Formats: sequence, C-alpha cells, structure tokens
Amino acid sequence: MPARPRALVTAVTTALAVLGAALLPASAAHAANRAVQGGRLDWGVKASFQSYVTGPIAKGSYSLTGGAGTVGAGFRFHSASGSYDDATGAFRASFSGGVHFRGHRTARGAYQLDLTLSRPTVRITGSAGTLYLDVSSKAKDTGAVTTSSQVPFASLSLGGIDMRGGGTSVVLNNLPATLTAQGARSFAGYYTAGTRLDPVSLAADVRPAAKKTGKQTPKPDAPSAGPSESASKKAGSAAKGALKDGAVDWGVRRTFREYVTGDIARGSWTLTDGARDGGALFRFTGGQGTLTGGELTATFRGAVRFTGKDGLDLTLAAVRATVRKGTGTLSADVTSPGFSGKKVALVTFPAKNLTARDGLARVTEAPAKLTADGAKAFGTLYRAGTEMDPLSLAVALTDDARLPALPDLGSAPTTTPTPTATPPSTAPETAATPVAQASADDDGTPVLPLAAAAGALLAAALAAVAVRRRRTRTASDAPAEDRTP
Repeated sequence: MPARPRALVTAVTTALAVLGAALLPASAAHAANRAVQGGRLDWGVKASFQSYVTGPIAKGSYSLTGGAGTVGAGFRFHSASGSYDDATGAFRASFSGGVHFRGHRTARGAYQLDLTLSRPTVRITGSAGTLYLDVSSKAKDTGAVTTSSQVPFASLSLGGIDMRGGGTSVVLNNLPATLTAQGARSFAGYYTAGTRLDPVSLAADVRPAAKKTGKQTPKPDAPSAGPSESASKKAGSAAKGALKDGAVDWGVRRTFREYVTGDIARGSWTLTDGARDGGALFRFTGGQGTLTGGELTATFRGAVRFTGKDGLDLTLAAVRATVRKGTGTLSADVTSPGFSGKKVALVTFPAKNLTARDGLARVTEAPAKLTADGAKAFGTLYRAGTEMDPLSLAVALTDDARLPALPDLGSAPTTTPTPTATPPSTAPETAATPVAQASADDDGTPVLPLAAAAGALLAAALAAVAVRRRRTRTASDAPAEDRTP
C-alpha cells in the first residue's frame, strides 16, 4: 500500500497537487536505504511546445524511443530504478525511454528543430526536487548539435511534503516543474530559465528493507558441466533450430492507441491469453517454432482487443512471425465488424541476418509497414504502406538464453488522487515568460528559427492556442491534412 504524506500544504493558493500517496508515516520502526525497482514517470514536457511542433508552423512530429509510450496528453517513461532512504526521505529514480521532436523541415530534408529528451531521473533531497534528462538538441540560431548527459533540466516543487517514512511505493502526482538555467541552454534557447513546464507525476515500487539474519553456511555449488560439455549442449540445441521461447513486441500504431483511448473513440484495450502490457507496446509470448539458416517460423500466445464508440471492436490474436530472405512478416487472426480472417499478414519488417548469438536471435525496433491485407483489417483507417509502430522480435534457442526484459511499469497505485491545476509559478513574471509569448494565458510558443519568415510569429501565436485546444488529435505523426489515428 502506498503511504500517506505527513504534511500537506496549508496555503490554499498553492493548490498543490502532490497528494503524496508516496509520503510515508514516520512511525516506521526501521529506516533503511532501500532499492527502487519498477515504475513509471508521466510528463508532457510543455503542452504549447507539443502543439507548436505538430502544428501548422513547424509542421513536425515526435517519435518515441526506448519503449516510451503516451498517456493522455503526455509521455510515459518506464522501468524505474534507484534508491529511497526512508529515514531522510532522499529519493532517486531513473526511468527508461525518450521522445524525439522534429520540425521545420528544410528543402534538403534536415530539420531546424531537432530535440531529444531521454532517461529522466528524479532526485529529491529534503524539500527540493530536480528532474534530470539526457538531452540532444540543435541550436535554433546556429544549428550546432549539443548532446549532454543528465542535465538538471527542471526544478520540482514539493510544497513542504515530508518524504520520510516507510512503505512499498512512492507516488507523487502533478509536481510543478520549472525550467532551470541549464535546462534552458540545453533546450536550444527556445525558452528562458523560469519557464513553467508541464507537471511531473511518478509512481515507483520500493523493495522492503532486507531483514538481518544470522550467518548461514553457503550451500555447495551443484556440479556443472565442463566447458566442452556445456558448449556442445548449446550448439546441439541451436543446431536443431527448435525454439525454447520467444516474444514479439509491437504497439500496433501509437496514434491508433491514442485514438482508441482519446476523446473520439473513448475506448480501451484488453489483453488475454498471455499477452502482456509494456506501456508503449504489447508483448506476445511463448514463442514456438524453428529458426534455421536465418529462416524463421514462429507462433506466439496472446490477444489484444480494442473497443470504443462508433462500432470500434478489433481483435488481434494467434500472432505468427515468419522471416524469408531477410524480410519478416507478422500475421494474426483478425476479428472486427465487417472483417474476419485467419493468419492475415499485417505488416512486413526487415530481418536480415537473423542468427543466434549466445542462443538468442533478435530483431530490435525494426520499421514495420502495413500490408494490403493489413489495411483491409483496419477498415478505412490506413492505406497499404503506412508506417506502423516498430516491431521487436526475440527467440531463444537454448534453455539459458534470456529474452529482453519487458518495460516495467511497476505496481498500479492503489490510490489515485484527482489531478488539479498546476499552481502559479513563484518565479518573477519576466522569468516565467517564454522567449515568444503565445497568448495571455502564459502558455508560451518558442521562437521560430531564423530561417522562418518574420510574419509567421503572429500566426504561430494564434495557431498555438487553437491547436492546443485540440492537441489530443494533433499530437500525431500524420500530416496536417491527414489526421487519421
């Protein structure tokens, strides 16, 4: 059970949304530095920046890397790891995944706006918190690319919350975030220090403190096969080509998932028969089949069913992967209104030189394109050749080969405080104002690159407001004139 905070903010004007399911009672009998393992961090960076990038001025998009996903209007990072000291309240958690923004494409195909934010880390000491990020950015004035590791990107306000205590999880909701001076520099100059960013929410599992026990006599190691015997066993198993295990990781299409759960379809998905949720992807498990000479035939367990308004009801089950002559095909049994088919070839993906190393053969985040039959399975949503989510595949040919870890979202919080508005920034108004003001609601639009026409500034400001109101639809990788899910 996540614990309750011992101190809440008393000033109503701060409207603090950190209702601390993570803040643990100080009555814990034993304090210790404990491991953080598993969890998620949700953050949208800055709403107006998302709208600007995907809007009619920058005409850009964002892509997700390292297993990051989307949640609501923001991004979800996964697999928390770190430490928590329940005596002092010191907390550190690093998360996996990243988001890559691009906009203002030039005639040569390059992008004037090019920013990647990844591997967010939250550190809390006393009443102060900081969000660190790996940042790769292109300066808007010179075009110089800078890559920095673990930049102290934003300061986080805890508003007097006491982090000391003891429990099995840390849950912090809607922590106000303010851009630091170092964050502003690494943001390529689009915003000034003090700019208000989107609030940060996180939930992380905390392992119980290790119990002290008496000394135990170590058990003798079990006899192991000699080097030649072990190697021959591995080689023999791999030579047969029979799979010991396997998994396919595929999110179908990010904008389709957003469409399903958004304000249009207002739906959801369910996983059955062994399929697992990885946040930005679905894992189909229990691979069986053969891999010989780079040619693969494998079947996997699991099904995903998407449901929503206006008759949305699509099920993908009995997933099958084949690789022939360096090209892979993912098939599934498909059921939807007006369409039903067995072993429908959904997407193709590159899979050259698919061979096992240490008993494991892998394809990692391969670009996937929708087939003609796959387009029929999705009705009128997509055309053949549409880029779908990248696909990852791993098959084990030996008993000791280990599949890649699934993104770890941690335990679902047992309490979910109602989010409230971000409190007003305590920084001076001049510091909280972005380089280019978008509207009177203090939601800034970044300055355009120098190559952009001067008259576009006014249009950008007006467009940012309009696009922001429908950002759940426009935050997609579809062209401006083709906003299909």
